[in-house]
Amino acid sequence: MATDNWLDDNNRYLAVSLQWLRLKLQRLADSGVSAPPAPVCATPAASPVPDAAAGKRSWFALGQATVAPAVSPVHAAAGAALPAIAPPPRALDEAAARRGEAARCEPPPALLTLAQRMGMSDFEADTLLLCAAVELDPSIGSLIAAVRGAGSSGAPSFALALQLFDEPSWEALSPHRPLRYAYLLDVSQPGATTLTAAALRADERIVHYLKGLNAPDERLATLLQIDDPEADGRRLAPSQQAAAEQTVQQLQALDQQAGVPLVALLGRDAASKLDVARAVGAALGRHLYRLSLDTLPTARADIEHLARLWQRECLLLPIALHLEADELDGAPADVAAAFHAFVGRPLGLVFVGLREPPAKPLKNAIAIEIGRPTAAEQYDAWRGALQPLLGAGDAAQGAATLAGQFDLAQREIDQAVVLASAAGDSAKDNLFDRLWAACCLHTRPRLDQLAQRIDARATWDDLVLSDETMQLLHRIVEQVRQRYRVHEEWGYARKMNRGLGLSALFAGESGTGKTMAAEVIANELKLALYRIDLSAVVSKYIGETEKNLRRLFDAAEQGGAILLFDEADALFGKRSEVKDSHDRYANIEINYLLQRMEAFSGLAILATNMKSALDVAFMRRLRFVLNFPYPGPTERQRMWRQALPAAVPRAETIDFARLARFNFSGGNIHSAALNAAFEAAAQGRPVTQATLMAAVRRELRKLDKPVNEGEFR
Repeated sequence: MATDNWLDDNNRYLAVSLQWLRLKLQRLADSGVSAPPAPVCATPAASPVPDAAAGKRSWFALGQATVAPAVSPVHAAAGAALPAIAPPPRALDEAAARRGEAARCEPPPALLTLAQRMGMSDFEADTLLLCAAVELDPSIGSLIAAVRGAGSSGAPSFALALQLFDEPSWEALSPHRPLRYAYLLDVSQPGATTLTAAALRADERIVHYLKGLNAPDERLATLLQIDDPEADGRRLAPSQQAAAEQTVQQLQALDQQAGVPLVALLGRDAASKLDVARAVGAALGRHLYRLSLDTLPTARADIEHLARLWQRECLLLPIALHLEADELDGAPADVAAAFHAFVGRPLGLVFVGLREPPAKPLKNAIAIEIGRPTAAEQYDAWRGALQPLLGAGDAAQGAATLAGQFDLAQREIDQAVVLASAAGDSAKDNLFDRLWAACCLHTRPRLDQLAQRIDARATWDDLVLSDETMQLLHRIVEQVRQRYRVHEEWGYARKMNRGLGLSALFAGESGTGKTMAAEVIANELKLALYRIDLSAVVSKYIGETEKNLRRLFDAAEQGGAILLFDEADALFGKRSEVKDSHDRYANIEINYLLQRMEAFSGLAILATNMKSALDVAFMRRLRFVLNFPYPGPTERQRMWRQALPAAVPRAETIDFARLARFNFSGGNIHSAALNAAFEAAAQGRPVTQATLMAAVRRELRKLDKPVNEGEFR
């Protein structure tokens, strides 16, 4: 009802203002167009778009200080019900009095609200009304044409405004005053047309605003993404909520002193920074818009145009901007220059998501560190969500397991619980399995360009290793599962902030089972296994390798994946003596990798057949070192038996002990058995000893090993 009343008041004000404008135009037409323009008074130049203090409007003020309706239907033309103008002697004075009376509504009409926020003079507001009147009432155009003379268009101009209104001001024509600076008017100035004679047109966004339709400028829609309006209600972790409340307090205090500062949200998790920006914006009554760094224009003129349009929107709507600039440190020079040029403008409430403070400091900025919820906060969130479903005891155990493995935000935990409880039966075991699968799916890293996902199918029964190596593999699995208890409940996380991840080195010759062991661990933990593509990670360009490594570790940081660095000696090699710039940059890459490995909180496995080639500094950062020896006859015999699945048709007289005499690794045995299976399938008969021996002969020749034909008789 209040919106309808304001719309009625606003339409009434527009109606009487248009009537007053018609009378002014009629009087000017009757007096003759050739009359000299009214004297132009000189007034001091003002700022183009005033700040909050100058416009008497706080960025965080709500209620009647903002424009009355956010979105309203477009009513009929303002002048449709006006009587015909027959100017009696006092008609103009009476119209001016009615206009003044209509202006005293609360909230004020849109034109007066706009003038107050933009810091416009009465002359500038009347000039804007003159240009908008052509859109609101087509009859105004014919009156303007009559004033300007035969053959003239019905478009208004600055010359007409200077003649028509009282107290004209030449400063209104300045490009630094609101009419032109904030693009309230479009000036059509072709060729040698003078500024005063150029045709003027009110901006479409402004015409809609004056009529009561306060919708965002359509030109910003190609660059900005409106944030999910339902996202403001998402819960934050206590530490994030505290950061949001601190930010609100600082902004409110600084707004009263020196205007709105830039808010730099620092941290590695973009989603957490966006959640905090939403919470701060909601607390201040601001709706969030998002702008990505890769969509920011780089041309200087385009940046200026975007900044002015955004400045104008901030004065018309309660909005805030979230600029996603996490990749600023690796951005091209023109993109970085465009970023600093854009954020250096007074843009109102702007959040900038950064991974770390930029090399070039941001002016008038406050920095807030935003992290993901702590492990204890995630445990509390999991336990609170699972207790109604599993009971107190099982909920506590499940929460410790999930919080120890995955690094999720509050909303992600809520989503996983909803998805898991909505599908399948209500059995506790199945529910936990569905929760685990939902977390793995959510945390699956985007590593398609840097790593290859391995479909882990191997189990403990597939491994043929020494008892010591098998025990170490089981210990790796146990440490992954008990991380929350040791780190959080037993206090290690409070004493150390690095080295909380788990890294292991698998050393041994090719084919001894290193990759299979990694698959077994991934299968046992129900986690995704990613083999790192070194050709995609290592780059010849300076700094690119470090960027790829950072992307790699960040993507796996949430705990849903295991990283497998196969042929790790190529990446983790020894640092060399610096003889030229190539050596220096190669050492920098290794130093960065050392630091990142220690800070990584997940599970990383390094596999190599050249253990001695690794830098000794990595050994301190490795929790486990497992040696995969070449198999002996007993191990090879077990491998041969396992190399033939139960479904493979075979002869009953296969001598596995004889096959085990050949000095093969597990990989060679698997290759020979597979070749024998294909040969038997092509011949349509079961696998026999002769088929296997023929495959062994081919495998020996492939490896350039001597073939003793006596062993094959």
